[in-house]
Amino acid sequence: MGGIADSLLLVSLCGLCTFLTGLSLSAIATNGAMKGGGPYYLIGRALGPEVGVSIGLCFFLGNAVAAALYVLGAVETFLKALPSAGFFTETSTKVNGSVSKPLQTISTHDLQIYGLVVTVILCIIVFGGVKMINRVAPVFLIPVLLSVLCIVIGIFMAKKDDPDTGITGLSADSFKDNWDSMYQNTNSDGIPDRDGKVYWNFNALVGLFFPAVTGIMAGSNRSASLKDTQRSIPVGTLSATLVTTLLYLVSVFLFGAVANREKLLTDRLLTATIAWPFPIVIRVGIILSTLGAALQSLTGAPRLLAAIANDDILPVLNCFRVADTSEPHIATLFTTVICMGCVVIGNLDLITPTVTMFFLLCYSGVNLSCFLLDLLDAPSWRPRWKFHHWLLSLLGALLCVVIMFLISWLFTVVSLALASLIYYYVSIKGKAGDWGDGFKSAYFQLALRSLRSLGAKQVHPKNWYPIPLIFCRPWGKLPENVPCHPKLADFANCMKKKGRGMSIFVNILDGDYHECAEDAKEACKQLDTYINYKNCEGVAEIVVATNMTEGFRGIVQTMGLGNLKPNIVVVRYPEIWRRENLKEIPTRFVGIINDCIVANKAVVIVKGLDEWPNEYQRQYGSIDLYWIVRDGGLMLLLSQLLLTKESFESCKIQVFCIAEEDSDAESLKADVKKFLYDLRLQAEVIVITIKSWDVEGGSQQDDSIEAFNDARKRVASYLAELKEAAKREGTPLMADGKAVVVDEQQVEKFLYTTLKLNTTILRYSRMAAVVLVSLPPPPINHPAYCYMEYMDLLVGNVQRLLM
Repeated sequence: MGGIADSLLLVSLCGLCTFLTGLSLSAIATNGAMKGGGPYYLIGRALGPEVGVSIGLCFFLGNAVAAALYVLGAVETFLKALPSAGFFTETSTKVNGSVSKPLQTISTHDLQIYGLVVTVILCIIVFGGVKMINRVAPVFLIPVLLSVLCIVIGIFMAKKDDPDTGITGLSADSFKDNWDSMYQNTNSDGIPDRDGKVYWNFNALVGLFFPAVTGIMAGSNRSASLKDTQRSIPVGTLSATLVTTLLYLVSVFLFGAVANREKLLTDRLLTATIAWPFPIVIRVGIILSTLGAALQSLTGAPRLLAAIANDDILPVLNCFRVADTSEPHIATLFTTVICMGCVVIGNLDLITPTVTMFFLLCYSGVNLSCFLLDLLDAPSWRPRWKFHHWLLSLLGALLCVVIMFLISWLFTVVSLALASLIYYYVSIKGKAGDWGDGFKSAYFQLALRSLRSLGAKQVHPKNWYPIPLIFCRPWGKLPENVPCHPKLADFANCMKKKGRGMSIFVNILDGDYHECAEDAKEACKQLDTYINYKNCEGVAEIVVATNMTEGFRGIVQTMGLGNLKPNIVVVRYPEIWRRENLKEIPTRFVGIINDCIVANKAVVIVKGLDEWPNEYQRQYGSIDLYWIVRDGGLMLLLSQLLLTKESFESCKIQVFCIAEEDSDAESLKADVKKFLYDLRLQAEVIVITIKSWDVEGGSQQDDSIEAFNDARKRVASYLAELKEAAKREGTPLMADGKAVVVDEQQVEKFLYTTLKLNTTILRYSRMAAVVLVSLPPPPINHPAYCYMEYMDLLVGNVQRLLM
């Protein structure tokens, strides 16, 4: 139907596709040792386990279905040669609307019966192992070579004076008449019929012919059985591709000149009609060649499935796992069952497009793998096969996609959807596997280029992302096998918009680096496991230092690269310090804050982490901000990020501003509203004049005043001890290992201001979902103990507080 012109284009197109794929396959196969699995192994190691498994399973299905295609082809040829072997009645067909002569058609039931029997016999041979397959291989190969020889002789010896048979011999007139295409309808048996339901065009012929060039993976499918894969696969694949493509092209010329169009359309075994001197050899050769191809498919497909199962990516495939030297018997049975199911369908033309899609999908994966590896040019990419280029691989991949859509856009969409579903299933249910694939290399190079493009200049506010440094263990010792507070990852996720952004979880081990290096690696694994369990995008880092202070200073200075350094330090509030009498904590706490100020890092202190909600605990009420000093809008940003989480999405934001005088309240409120409007933030503004605060009756105020008085007594006692020690030793007032200057009136003022702020928070925000307040910086030259007293007074009785 396609004529000589379209047939040449068809063979060239398919041959070019397989040749380019062979070049890519040769390059990847010669880049290191190649284990079992063939193209799956190559694609998986280049594009990652998810892509490898999805394409590998599709390729397995393609091979299993192709086996059925070859079995049906062999059975059809056998029944054509011996019509009496059929069990069911055959019918005549029409040619171009008129009965030319009775043409017998093969019953679908005969195809099914003989096909199932042949499939079982082939399965028994496959069960015998590779040695048995190699022994029977010459039985399939020799008749095929003899058939080709008989066909060529028959073409040149064909009679030219018998036009009634449709055989014209090698004729220029026949060549000219058959040059152009003449597409038409056929019946289900492929016989031209004006009333036929099947219409043929070039696209349909591509789908029909392409399975004839799908044997290029036969060698790689048996890669585990090859002695030298790096030599056998390139030489065998490319030589076979070139020889068969040349043979196809020559056949188009010869058959286009040896018979008229009607003969070419109606005689489905024209090769046997022309062959000389033994036409029967052609039928035997067709049967044995198709059975050999079916045997190759039934041999390669189970090994492919076993290789996927052995990689232990999908637990559901564990039943197909085998030892390295064992035969995949269970996988062979499963492949045979699939093959039998397709044989029962009994229609070659329905099966071929399905096979074609799966093979083209695999070929495109091989080409994309070579394209990616060639383009990235990683240090490990050193293939022995030098005749490759990323442009050729890209052309091969695009050609595969074009052919897929040429054949059928519907089959293409279905096959891509199936591969996508398998990919999604593997990414959800599969086990993680790091094979050093090309995508990881691409991510690495992309990250390097992005880092260089960001530079070291300050990031524009529009492009600013919070990169929190989560300090896991600054206070006390956690229980065994607990890397950090269980709610830290929940809080870290609340600091990201829609999960985007990176968190760095850091822990510090006290000790000598050489002695604690192995402990640090184990702790890092535990911390990384915790991060993954919490579905938090972050990395784990463990630092060994002589003490906590030195370790933290090193982290703040060196963690990160360029503009990807952490910009927010998150620390839990040390609520245990007074309960467990940990006197070193105030110094460490103040030191962390001061170090962050020097390093120009924002600081978020979390109080009430035990009560922090997870993603399933919905919160109601308000998120209250007490805006005391200008903080660059960090509190506003954090409140907006909280609203993007399901647990806080039902809350509203309230901004409390502290005014010195009553007269400043209205103007301050208007300024803040305008500021929020410009930032596109929805929030209620409430102005409080702190000088109008008065002590009202009630247990709430009584508790605050009692806490205030207790703090005054403890501070007075602490300062008295410092003065006594200084007087006794004859030194200046010393605290935390350094000289301090204490203004008792200023200490009293700080305590009183903190008391008023705490009482205001309890009055307006006792029922708030979370409270955010500006963190007062530690006063210069004040003892850390005094600052800790201020903080304790500020956070008292507040359930959930961010400072």
